[in-house]
Amino acid sequence: MDKRIITAAITGGIHTPTMSPYLPITPKQIADEAVRACEAGAAVAHIHARNPDTGKPTPDLDTIGEIISDVKSRCDIVLCISTGGGFGMSAQDRSAHVPRYKPELASLNFGSMNFALFPIIQKYKEFKYSWEEEYLAMTEDFIFPNTFKTMREFSNIFAENNTKPEFEVYDTGMINNAAFMIQQGHIRKPIYLQFVMGILGGIHASMENLMFLHRTAKESIGDFTWSVCAAGRHQMPMCTTALLMGGNVRVGLEDSLYLEKGKMAKSNAEQVEKIIRIARELGIETATPDEARQILGLKGLNEVNF
Repeated sequence: MDKRIITAAITGGIHTPTMSPYLPITPKQIADEAVRACEAGAAVAHIHARNPDTGKPTPDLDTIGEIISDVKSRCDIVLCISTGGGFGMSAQDRSAHVPRYKPELASLNFGSMNFALFPIIQKYKEFKYSWEEEYLAMTEDFIFPNTFKTMREFSNIFAENNTKPEFEVYDTGMINNAAFMIQQGHIRKPIYLQFVMGILGGIHASMENLMFLHRTAKESIGDFTWSVCAAGRHQMPMCTTALLMGGNVRVGLEDSLYLEKGKMAKSNAEQVEKIIRIARELGIETATPDEARQILGLKGLNEVNF
């Protein structure tokens, strides 16, 4: 099936409420944004949860459950729940929703890295909530931990619950990690890779680097399904490049708060509509949620626990 999957990463754990008045915070806001993204043509919604009072990323299972149950009641979009969570969350907190809710798809970060957001602080004179500046500042001395033990344990949890992993690859070494884990029998092919570009501490977002990541994965892993997301101003250029290369793409307010230079995106749906328009101009068809399930080999909405 030569159709491309469009994912919308709805709110993430990177941007803070001060940065955009359009960043969804409450469970209803996040669910509403996922439904709008589906209506705009997204096949997958990537879900993080936030504290509804402060907007701080949270691993709270009830909050996650409220979001995904609401979305499921209103549309058939594939829900990919994050196991990246937010900075400082434990591995147990990050993975607990997989056995609880048994989603069709969930992210699985495939290597440790410096994940730095602290330079953003200088752009703001003050923050809406007291936690925001501290949250960003701590990333100067923070390693996002995803050890081989953690990756093995997470992979086992995913397998036990028939949840497809979306392997988040921030740099070339994480491709080597995936190849090793396949060789050891901890993960099974076919696999789904998400190349995440433009994070300080990971690979720079450029066409050359995207082609390098893709070629390295082909040499190390063989066949695989893949997608691309990129931070900030790199979002649309890297997604367009991925479309031309035959890949799938992820847009959304997790990755960029802007629709174009100088213009904030008022919703995830706006970014979805833009990348679909670009795809159509290139003669590329986009997948429905059920077509995405077929492409990725997902178990279906009837087998989730929410």
